[in-house]
Amino acid sequence: MPFTDEVSIVLAGEAGQGIQSIEKILVALVKNAGYHVYATKEYMSRVRGGVNSTSIRIARYPVRAYIEKMDILVPLTADTTAHLSARRSRDTVVIGEKNAGYPDIIEIPFADIAKECGNTLYANSVAVGLLAGIVKIDSALVEKAIAANFAGKLRPVIDGNVLAAGKGYALAAALADRCSVAILPPDRTTDARALVSGTEAIALGAIAGGCTFACSYPMSPSTGVLTMLAEYSKTIDIIVEQIEDEVGALNMALGASYAGARSMVTTSGGGFALMTEAVSLAGMIETPAVIFIAQRPGPATGLPTRTEQGDLSLVLYAGHGDFPRIILAPGDAEEAFTLTAEAFDLAERYQVPVFILADQYFVDTYYDTAPFDVSRIHSERHIHGTNPEYRRYAFTDTGVSPRGIPGFGDGLVRVDSDEHDESGYITEDLAVRDRMVDKRLKKSKAVLERVVPPVFTGGERYATLLVGWGSTKSVIAEAYARLNDSTIGILHFSQVYPLPESARGYFERAERIVVIENNVTGQFADLLIKTYGTAVTRRVLKSNGLPFSAEEIVRAIGEGA
Repeated sequence: MPFTDEVSIVLAGEAGQGIQSIEKILVALVKNAGYHVYATKEYMSRVRGGVNSTSIRIARYPVRAYIEKMDILVPLTADTTAHLSARRSRDTVVIGEKNAGYPDIIEIPFADIAKECGNTLYANSVAVGLLAGIVKIDSALVEKAIAANFAGKLRPVIDGNVLAAGKGYALAAALADRCSVAILPPDRTTDARALVSGTEAIALGAIAGGCTFACSYPMSPSTGVLTMLAEYSKTIDIIVEQIEDEVGALNMALGASYAGARSMVTTSGGGFALMTEAVSLAGMIETPAVIFIAQRPGPATGLPTRTEQGDLSLVLYAGHGDFPRIILAPGDAEEAFTLTAEAFDLAERYQVPVFILADQYFVDTYYDTAPFDVSRIHSERHIHGTNPEYRRYAFTDTGVSPRGIPGFGDGLVRVDSDEHDESGYITEDLAVRDRMVDKRLKKSKAVLERVVPPVFTGGERYATLLVGWGSTKSVIAEAYARLNDSTIGILHFSQVYPLPESARGYFERAERIVVIENNVTGQFADLLIKTYGTAVTRRVLKSNGLPFSAEEIVRAIGEGA
């Protein structure tokens, strides 16, 4: 196997077999050895059984995209053959137990080796040792990684796992003629980098943005953000609550915001559907809120543990009546951190709901990245002291009224979910109604002053413009690099509403516009047409619950040439 710069390893098996344990140890080990690493997972909605898989890329250069290519496949059950058949090639080396169902498998008795070391549960450590040996990671690092992973266990358990990993490592030498990976030496630039998932980046961004209150009713795949914030609440000043349902979650967040907190809720599409009345409440009472939505396939429960970009239209039009909103869709870990932090400032500055749209693929993917640049975070409080003449909804040139909170001054901070006048008193005066509607919508113009512009990649003389948003960023970028075609450009949006007027020129210069997104209708393509009046030449869509691969996009662009 003549590898030089990169190897792709796929682990597959049933839920409960410990695939994630192997992934966790191996990814950290590879990074500590000085290589760049990327890992993502796809899994079924069950505690036991089914077929789950983890894809790990090990490289001398940063890697951030999902690919189909499998250099090494390690099946831990016999049911993976059909599930992964489309990704196999004649060069894929399969390593596993005899009964795994592959006629060309290199047989490794993981369970028997583990039993010899004291417990069949050590089989995962055998696998870690074998894979580390195949990619020629130093054995001392392997022993250190295994010992660190089981540090909280009894000494016999630690020693047994270290022994099992050592036996797996030794097996790699015996397989040198059938499965040898010669990755060039690492560049060691990973030493100063951290392994960060989408979930972690969102949570850290919320903390950097000054979040002081977070609540949710747990819903996959968003729950990780809530649990991470709950963990941080032990050491920083943030209140985290699990609420009885999604209706209560957003209403409670609005109550906390009314009192001066920087509030956040986490949910997925089905949970957000229950929040739409409270979204309208946020619009009427002009109270800031940050709403994180990790998308998954619908309708209804759909595929609860899979990925899709299918909730853009839901978020864009959620709530009755018209009022401004902002929708952010980070494309990588750095954007997840900075845009989440920015979301809190935007919500408070303009007194509007701000949405962060991610998806299962995004939150469950992680790779090494440079430390986040906190100097880019500019968080200001936009709260004013009140006096006895204070009017919560005072008319202003921008539509943004001075925001007071109870107890910060002598004024009464009056809010009302019915239409109201400047002081917050309920009204049915039709003239006041017109002025209040105009006031709220006037903020839409102010919001455009802080819009996040799309990022263009390519030369000036492109003919085809590939357009993506959110989590497709890295995979489109890798496909673009593979295509190596100077007639192609990329335009990636990390803010999907409102869209900036400055982007119009990119579309006007293109002969063909190809929009790539993980949903069945092309929701973002529809928004582009509505905003810019542009003619979308082609929609490359996917909605089976899996993310795009780089190869898939290359094929799609090639076929459409």
